[in-house]
Amino acid sequence: MSHDPAQRYWYEVMAEMMVAEGVTDYFALLGDANMHLATHLDALGVRMIHVRHEHCAVAAALAWARKTGRTGVASVTCGPGLTQLMTALPAAVRARMPLVVVAGEAPLTKAWYNQGIAQAPFVEATGAAYRSLHHPPRFATGIRDAFLQAQTEQRPVVVGIPFDLAESGAPADAPLAVPSAELMPDTTPLSPGEIQLASARDMIKAADRVIVMGGLGAVAAGAGPACAELADRLDGLLATTLPARGLFHDHPFNLNVAGGFSSEIARECFAEADLVIAVGGSLASHNSDAGKLWPKARVLQIDIAPTTMAQGRRAADATLRADARLGVEALLDGLDQRPQRWRSDELAADIRTRPFDSTPFEITDGTHDPRDVVAALEAALPADAQLVNPSGHCSCFFAHMPSRPQSNFLTIREFGAIGNGISFAMGVATARPDQPVVLFDGDGSLMMHIQELETIRRHGLRVIIFVINDGAYGSEIHKLRADGLPDHGAVFGRPDFAGIASGFGITGRRLDDLADLPALVDEVIASGGPAVIDVPVSDQVISPVIQRSHG
Repeated sequence: MSHDPAQRYWYEVMAEMMVAEGVTDYFALLGDANMHLATHLDALGVRMIHVRHEHCAVAAALAWARKTGRTGVASVTCGPGLTQLMTALPAAVRARMPLVVVAGEAPLTKAWYNQGIAQAPFVEATGAAYRSLHHPPRFATGIRDAFLQAQTEQRPVVVGIPFDLAESGAPADAPLAVPSAELMPDTTPLSPGEIQLASARDMIKAADRVIVMGGLGAVAAGAGPACAELADRLDGLLATTLPARGLFHDHPFNLNVAGGFSSEIARECFAEADLVIAVGGSLASHNSDAGKLWPKARVLQIDIAPTTMAQGRRAADATLRADARLGVEALLDGLDQRPQRWRSDELAADIRTRPFDSTPFEITDGTHDPRDVVAALEAALPADAQLVNPSGHCSCFFAHMPSRPQSNFLTIREFGAIGNGISFAMGVATARPDQPVVLFDGDGSLMMHIQELETIRRHGLRVIIFVINDGAYGSEIHKLRADGLPDHGAVFGRPDFAGIASGFGITGRRLDDLADLPALVDEVIASGGPAVIDVPVSDQVISPVIQRSHG
């Protein structure tokens, strides 16, 4: 179609509705079915992040949504543009993140279109919602309703719009809809009931060794100080779910992550606990290491939507339905200060100084032990750096950087997929443009979407990537070796990531000596990034997770 400046089009109405919804950042890969909408959003002042792969648009919007607390927005074209989203969408569904993905649909005026496909079954199979808009006068309302549904249900909503309808003429006075913010239900924090409170206090009074574990619900409710006070009152310890890692980073009795990634000292303490108070967490299987982390403890869950069953197992023995902060504060009103029996200076020192994993491995090939890399980065990275830790073998190591607060940490790994790290980093960098973003990613994961280095350079995103390069798919080689099978199908050699980065016009370095790390960090931070640091690590160091699961 040729654009007539005197004519108003329906894609312009939809773009104006999205601006009315507060859209400021938009992740997209353009095609015939979405390029007019995206171009008009650009003209309206929305910041456009044009990626090189459709998956990366949605994955970046997912991280942006987690970091900002707002609804992330992405756009892809019809057919193959949409089918590329089949990994990103279930990740967003399982992370309970609100997204609106505007996807084109094949034109209705054509008898046949080569990119036409039944899109709704693909989307709905992931657990996301699909809304087809086929009546132009309802386009603005349909866009608004997608935002309302995404926020109400806390999941992605994909909007399918035939692009011939989107490009058709609209009345000059076509109205917008009332924005979703004016229609959202009251979300006043939920106070606990007195009967449940009394039962919870009795459960606590009967316990001797208590661990208070905070999740993302505790983060969202601002319950961190109340959780710390509850642990202090009960002579207890603190821990977090993996996504909430860092919530208690400055507390001397913080055990850090609870679950498969738990440190040696955390596992010892959880083994002694007889009560875990889970505050604002979903109690997923990984969080309890499939029930093995706290073998003697009962679990009290405080959550606005508590559940005793999670992922096929009994997860909580008792529940307190309440906002995380209000629930904990109400508990505090009826609890006396306990004498110190579990806590001690010696325990605090052990928590502070003991390595999270002390298993000895022989490093003989001039590479690094990834645990040493983590310790060096913990000391060298600036305090304001935003850290991104996606999935993969190396992610366990980077969960253990104890000085870093939760507000500067992001991990989204509910679907267990590698290849998301660079997209997550782009989303965080867009949400936090004034802070350096540091991504820790494995070589296999980064290679899946390494083309986004060009996106990072083109948009000037402050992303610094540390590639933990073991020349293989780390989890797979260790599992194959443990099973007594050849590992060559998962070994690929160590690519020259510094050279690859240079080819994309980005600073590339190889870190052969950890003593050089502080100066290197100063250099890349001062430059404003982006940069790729190739860190060769030994393929002999096995994460504690695989040590336990595969002997």
